[in-house]
Amino acid sequence: MSAPATWDGSGTQEDLMYRDECIIVDDKDNIIGHDSKYAAHRFIPEQPGGMLHRAFSVFLFDDRNKLLLQQRASSKITFPSLWTNTCCSHPLYGQTPSEVDVPEDVASGAVPGAKRAAVRKLLHELGIPPEQVPLQKFKYLTRLHYKAADAFAENQSMTGGPWGEHEMDYILFIKPDAPVTIEPNPDEIDDVKWVNREELREMMGPSSGLRWSPWFRIICERFLDAWWSDLERTIESDAHEDFETIHEVM
Repeated sequence: MSAPATWDGSGTQEDLMYRDECIIVDDKDNIIGHDSKYAAHRFIPEQPGGMLHRAFSVFLFDDRNKLLLQQRASSKITFPSLWTNTCCSHPLYGQTPSEVDVPEDVASGAVPGAKRAAVRKLLHELGIPPEQVPLQKFKYLTRLHYKAADAFAENQSMTGGPWGEHEMDYILFIKPDAPVTIEPNPDEIDDVKWVNREELREMMGPSSGLRWSPWFRIICERFLDAWWSDLERTIESDAHEDFETIHEVM
């Protein structure tokens, strides 16, 4: 079943797990099909690593170069209560306009599908109006292929759990021209926080007791400090672009 063209994020989390369709890819990021979020995220004996599917991770910065973090809602089916980057989700199959990027989109770095999905989810999760985060302000940097079982979910009430992520993650930076309006959706987010680099290091230290999403930890360890310390060049130039490499962390 395709995701409806006028999808607005309505419905329960369980509704969306069955209704939303992820874009299924191989390890070279070639599209090989589509299936529900429910099917794609099941880590079960018949499918121990889930289905590899496209995702995106948005890093949104303000005029002081502070990064917006979110804490995922405790009611989330997957990875509840974890702190992570501004917004993390999936381009969907069947959307109008399309969120499916073809090879030419990826090779050029345009990735309009991933950017449209990011705008949609920034509105759904954080209440940020689309006009405050126009497509042309997003900077696509590279792709990350990782797999992580969900060791934190206590809600295994849906038939088919436990859960995990197996993603081809498109990393997107954005620094809007003006402050954004934030109205977090309580079904998606428990808390938000703007941080600088030092504040993030403190929050991620073992003494904080905070838990972090596996994809965010990988991005922090591999890339984030270099990109963030050079933020203007990262966003305004091709200095840190890498459209060809798929960074594997398995």
